[in-house]
Amino acid sequence: MSNMLSVVTVCFNNLEELKTTIQSVDKQLMLPEEHLIIDGSTRTEIQDFLENTPQPPYRKWICEPDKGISDAFNKGITNATCKIVHLLNSGDYYFDENAIKNAIQAFKDDEHLQWLHGKYAQFRGGAWVMSGKPFDPKLLYRGMRQLGHQTFFVKKIMYDRYGLFNLSLKMAMDYDFIVRIAKEKFHFLDKPITVFTPGGISSNQFKNSLKETREVYEKYYGFSIKSRLWMLRSFLLAWFTNETGMGKWLFQLKNKAEIDN
Repeated sequence: MSNMLSVVTVCFNNLEELKTTIQSVDKQLMLPEEHLIIDGSTRTEIQDFLENTPQPPYRKWICEPDKGISDAFNKGITNATCKIVHLLNSGDYYFDENAIKNAIQAFKDDEHLQWLHGKYAQFRGGAWVMSGKPFDPKLLYRGMRQLGHQTFFVKKIMYDRYGLFNLSLKMAMDYDFIVRIAKEKFHFLDKPITVFTPGGISSNQFKNSLKETREVYEKYYGFSIKSRLWMLRSFLLAWFTNETGMGKWLFQLKNKAEIDN
């Protein structure tokens, strides 16, 4: 199991959120070989904290400006020295102390496995819900509806083979990468891996994200009516659940019925 996992955490002027992620990593029953922190902050508080607070030997950091989140991801992947890379953003955290152990065990059980993803908790429509369904390449026109990037454990050789994240993309860089590796062998870990704690996303940002996702899909598969209709459906559903106040009620019903989102 030696030299198996590099956890990469990108951050930007958010020390308290980073501390949450750090604590989550340090509580794992199976610790990573390395935890790389890629800090592109305009302030020095994160660097000061890392340099002046005792850190475990597996924690390393790079504090320097970058060209955005894709560039920060790429910097972390490039500097990772282990066979598997998990991108755990600052603010996000592992669901429990077994998260890394469960993921690594899946790779140990199947040496041909190239990547995996699983379930994750997120706050939607005013309620905490469990999301994540097994990846299906035939449903790529739905964008990231099936899976959350914060649960991806990917063999580093996949980045060598298919390339790093596209710097021109601002929101759909993870989706673009999944489209490229869609034919590789994967595993769905039917257990919660992470808790996703996003900041507030405006309707306009969400609309732009859907637009960029649709453009990525059509880049690889050509013009698609079904993709455009799905993105419109997604936007209208998000608007309805957030703006009408029905989201909390709807997701609470789904939680009681144990229906994954």
